[in-house]
Amino acid sequence: MEQDLLQIREARKGNASAFATLYESIYPDLYRFALYALKNPQDAEDVVSDTVIDAFASISKLRSEEAFNAWIFKILSNKCKKRLGEYYSDCMELKENLPDPSSDQDIEENLWIRTQFFQLDGEARLIISMHLFAGYSSKEIGRILHMNENTVRSKERRALKKIAAQIKKER
Repeated sequence: MEQDLLQIREARKGNASAFATLYESIYPDLYRFALYALKNPQDAEDVVSDTVIDAFASISKLRSEEAFNAWIFKILSNKCKKRLGEYYSDCMELKENLPDPSSDQDIEENLWIRTQFFQLDGEARLIISMHLFAGYSSKEIGRILHMNENTVRSKERRALKKIAAQIKKER
């Protein structure tokens, strides 16, 4: 952890090598998060690249070295949300002889769950994403977000209950 803080401090000073080291260590988590959110490997790679470019360009504005992971995941989350919005805005008219995609229950359910996920507030989405997609423990998330680990678990539990309530309501 101390080594990461040193790398972040150096990256904030403009050291590209230090930023590259940080990127190397966090890339698998960023990619896993983006791939889960977008379900498309090429788009996941694109948003991770965009995230890293934006993060490098604005790392000097990072207020606290300890907040680096939360900060970069927030950038990635926003990029994924924007890309999902592009999916919906890029819709084209389908020919009548194509099968009805809404008949495939798995696709419909995945889309519905994603919609519910993105209706959560940003902090809840970040906590769930860091836990489920990036594999961070409550303790690690708490340290990254400067929260008590019990608070992290409570916020995650409330968010998941909210989604579960929507599932029961829809069924």
